[in-house]
Amino acid sequence: MEAESPASAGVPEPQPQGAARTVGRLLRRVPGKIFTWDILKTIALGQMLSLCICGTAITSQYLAEKYRVNTPMLQSFINYCLLFLVYTVMLAFRSGSENLLEILRRKWWKYILLGLADVEANYLIVRAYQYTTLTSVQLLDCFGIPVLMALSWFILRARYRVIHFIAVFVCLLGVGTMVGADILAGREDNSGSDVLIGDILVLLGASLYAVSNVCEEYIVKKLSRQEFLGMVGLFGTIISGIQLLIVEYKDIARIHWDWKIALLFVAFALCMFCLYSFMPLVIKVTSATSVNLGILTADLYSLFFGLFLFSYKFSGLYILSFTIIMVGFILYCSTPTRTAELVESSVPPVTSIGIDNLGLKLEESGLPETHSAVL
Repeated sequence: MEAESPASAGVPEPQPQGAARTVGRLLRRVPGKIFTWDILKTIALGQMLSLCICGTAITSQYLAEKYRVNTPMLQSFINYCLLFLVYTVMLAFRSGSENLLEILRRKWWKYILLGLADVEANYLIVRAYQYTTLTSVQLLDCFGIPVLMALSWFILRARYRVIHFIAVFVCLLGVGTMVGADILAGREDNSGSDVLIGDILVLLGASLYAVSNVCEEYIVKKLSRQEFLGMVGLFGTIISGIQLLIVEYKDIARIHWDWKIALLFVAFALCMFCLYSFMPLVIKVTSATSVNLGILTADLYSLFFGLFLFSYKFSGLYILSFTIIMVGFILYCSTPTRTAELVESSVPPVTSIGIDNLGLKLEESGLPETHSAVL
């Protein structure tokens, strides 16, 4: 007698190929979700910002090592003056509520605090190199990312998904790989004069950077890019100018000026001016957190240029570190964050998409009705 088949006995026949096809379809959808035009554009803009930071690092190091010029506040002062001449003057010629005097009348004290945070963040990080090690600065500077996420949660009401925390972990893993490569390559020569003071300065500077970036994201998305840059240029020039006279006037007096030193100062100022001018554009379509993850590669670009300019030793771990950071950055950008609304909206898509990364989400969605409702 012939054995009864599972199908005739009423038992469903196992279909392993069905599960494999489902997994295959999911895997085929991942590249289409990650490698969209908006995300690729965001990656390119983020790396452009990294190159600007790399330019500031290279020129500063060249001034310090070749010409013994250590004047971080003077370099920042020149950048703030450029912002003042371009964006603050632009606000002065506007009319209505966007006029410079009107903005100062209503919000002058807020922008003083913002300018103070921005100036001191730049100064503290640079000053920390005199006390602590390169490894400590690279590692502790990442403290600003969780601070930035926490501030975005409470101030901007950003709501993160699991993929965002995984992406941040991957990026920080890449930074750890980079630090390990520095140690193996022998770049950890300077032990610093007081490591504890240096580490505290790095933590304070990273926290102030986070405050400045959250304020920048709020102003750029709610108000305008020109207002942010104009106010930072105005109060940054005043605050950095006063601090310059207090802490660096002796160092400036010792500079033996020639055209090479002047050219390095100009190159630093232009790189910093481009960084300040373009960063709000990237933040507006993504978020301050994603921008800070993207510019983690700036140290790696500096290392690559340092192979030719400062005779650094190469390590394959640098390539691995760059790859890991880029994977984490792409993962973060692949999924938009949400924004918690204080009042329940009658249009559900606005709450589910949120303000953060809205520009990336619109292209991925195929529903024109959702687009019109969100806009």
